[in-house]
Amino acid sequence: MTYVAIVVIALLVLGIVAAAAHLLSHGSSTPVTIQPTCDSCDGSDSSCEQECMLKAAVKEVEYFDDEELDVFQGRAGDSYTDEETESFREVLYTMRPQEVPAWSRSLILRGITIPDQLRDELLMLVEEGR
Repeated sequence: MTYVAIVVIALLVLGIVAAAAHLLSHGSSTPVTIQPTCDSCDGSDSSCEQECMLKAAVKEVEYFDDEELDVFQGRAGDSYTDEETESFREVLYTMRPQEVPAWSRSLILRGITIPDQLRDELLMLVEEGR
């Protein structure tokens, strides 16, 4: 009876070892592909940015507690006064760095051009957030 128990236990251990070896050998040969998301677009792949803009265009526009900026729809970037530019700056510097790219897309979808005086600061924050 003890021989049967030893054989059964040995077969179980052998089965577990074989299963683990099978999983390890097949698990390491399967490549893992990470699909880029709109949060991971870094500007180096224009198709990623375009795809994100297309996805965003069919969604409802996301606001960042900046509804007051809607009065600037259709304005050229070089037409803002210093006071108007400061309105954009206040919103920009009150958000988390990872929100800045989404805020920029939100402005584009709403037809709002960022003031020229603030464009470099916006790009710098987008780069820092990535």
